[in-house]
Amino acid sequence: MCRKMIELALVVTVAAGAIFASIAIAEPSKDATSGAGAAPEMKLPPGWTADDMKACILAGTPGKPHELLVKDVGTWQGTQSMWMPGGTEPMKAPITSTITSIMDGRYTRVEVAGEMPGMGPYTGLGTYGFDNVSQQFVCTWIDNHSTGVMNGVGDLSSDGKTLTWQFTYNCPITKKPAVMRQVETNTGPNAKTLEMFGNDPKSGKEFKMMSIEMARK
Repeated sequence: MCRKMIELALVVTVAAGAIFASIAIAEPSKDATSGAGAAPEMKLPPGWTADDMKACILAGTPGKPHELLVKDVGTWQGTQSMWMPGGTEPMKAPITSTITSIMDGRYTRVEVAGEMPGMGPYTGLGTYGFDNVSQQFVCTWIDNHSTGVMNGVGDLSSDGKTLTWQFTYNCPITKKPAVMRQVETNTGPNAKTLEMFGNDPKSGKEFKMMSIEMARK
């Protein structure tokens, strides 16, 4: 219990310090001598430096990668093709994806609605962002056909058109962690392709699970 309390106290200290530091930087005192309109005085935690606090602020400041995510805001419609292991014929269904910007441009929320062939309506919800600390795109995903949370990290191609994701989840068949690869390619200002690849839990071989061609309304 004591360890948990110490960890919680550290998180609160970092968060509060970053908030006060950002206030002090963004809103300097208008009258430092009288105190009128002055920003709250900030005291660094023991052992901390101004560079430590600056690092916390930079970690929460959106930049160009976040602007790239925001460019996808809008309603997208398309057709998904889904394959089962073994080279079966694709099953097709319409799909709609609604992307909104949240947290002052730091993240996007992706809401997907469609049909899962043979399994009924499909709804999914993802939160996408860029972690300034790890320097990677990050994502969490949930949907109405699972009870776990899928986590992903993504890398952007040098031309800025393709995001390659590695998602981890718990396989219901092997009962072990598994990986799904997703390649998201912008084929135009209002068009994109999503391709998903996973490993057959029986053979271990990678196969193409899904392909989605989408256009922004």
